[in-house]
Amino acid sequence: MTPRPVLNRILLALTGLVLLGGGLLIMAAGFDLYRRHDLAPPAGWPLTTPDDILLSSADRARWSSQGWWWWPAVIATLALITLLALWWLLAQLRRRYPGAMPVGGTPPQEGVELRDRALSDAIATEARALPDVQQADVRITGRPAHPRTHITLTLTPQGTPDAVLNALCEGPLHAAHQSTGSPHMPTEAQLRVARHKPHRAQ
Repeated sequence: MTPRPVLNRILLALTGLVLLGGGLLIMAAGFDLYRRHDLAPPAGWPLTTPDDILLSSADRARWSSQGWWWWPAVIATLALITLLALWWLLAQLRRRYPGAMPVGGTPPQEGVELRDRALSDAIATEARALPDVQQADVRITGRPAHPRTHITLTLTPQGTPDAVLNALCEGPLHAAHQSTGSPHMPTEAQLRVARHKPHRAQ
């Protein structure tokens, strides 16, 4: 499954390319760049001179003659695109990370809070120090009252998943639960094994 940040970047890049291409097309026609630089646009290329328009009278008449359903279909399509754009914008504004979490329970003790980034960095640092762990990446998502931990561990070729998971639960995760006062914070751990050369049997 494609992570949401990657999907957002892809959609933003595609939208930006479409808008950039349309803007350059309009600017090239508006400044009459084809004629000034003796450029020959492809056949059927729209907007090649400052006097060109997007829809000529013939095009408008042709589309209008399609029947009564044409304009309602256009309006419905534009409304659907607008609703999808608003839904996507609201989804981006919705916080997917807890931000500041209470320390030692709820409500926070004397207003002391712990940033999710600081907690994830602390868990990752302690996890990298565990035996047979080569790399550790930690993300904390969810709401402040219900945070979730996502851990990706890269093990050495000699590491065993059971031992590493037990050390992770008894060490970094136990310390994190005590810090936040959330003994039942859901945790998802993904284990990988570092690439290594195959050993030749003698």
